[in-house]
Amino acid sequence: MKSLKANTGTIVPSPALIVSCRSKEGKNNALAVGFASNVSINPLIVMIGVVPTHYSYKLIEESGVFVINYPKEDYMKEYLFLGSKSGKDMDKFKEMDIKWKDGDVVDAPILTDCAVALECKVISSETPCGGDHTIFYASIEAVHCDEKYVKENGRIDWKNIPLLSNMSLM
Repeated sequence: MKSLKANTGTIVPSPALIVSCRSKEGKNNALAVGFASNVSINPLIVMIGVVPTHYSYKLIEESGVFVINYPKEDYMKEYLFLGSKSGKDMDKFKEMDIKWKDGDVVDAPILTDCAVALECKVISSETPCGGDHTIFYASIEAVHCDEKYVKENGRIDWKNIPLLSNMSLM
């Protein structure tokens, strides 16, 4: 094995995720998120990492809610746009004609062209060890899935969803 620089060692593969949120004034926003994970099964807790200088950070911090959206492979153009532009400068939903609906439980948009969406409520946050991302820990309040990816037992059929992977971005 060849030795590489430590900063090349992130955990992959994982799905490319989009986190959507809303300002107090009702403006929708979304960003591509590279750091996300399950933290606990019981209770069900997830985490996302967001850079504090990003526009969405302020929206999530103020509202205490967000939605984790799992885009499919055909959503690459939108994913790259949402990850490279700031909602501070434009209405990204309008620019890319992002389809959405209101969350059932949290006041944040669900991206309806994505395969799965998790409505989340922040329970705590921290910036570990002086890192460049703040970690938002959140409980999952509601789960949405495109009907064609729901098994008969009511569970998500993850293996048959053509998820956009961070591997396709490298």
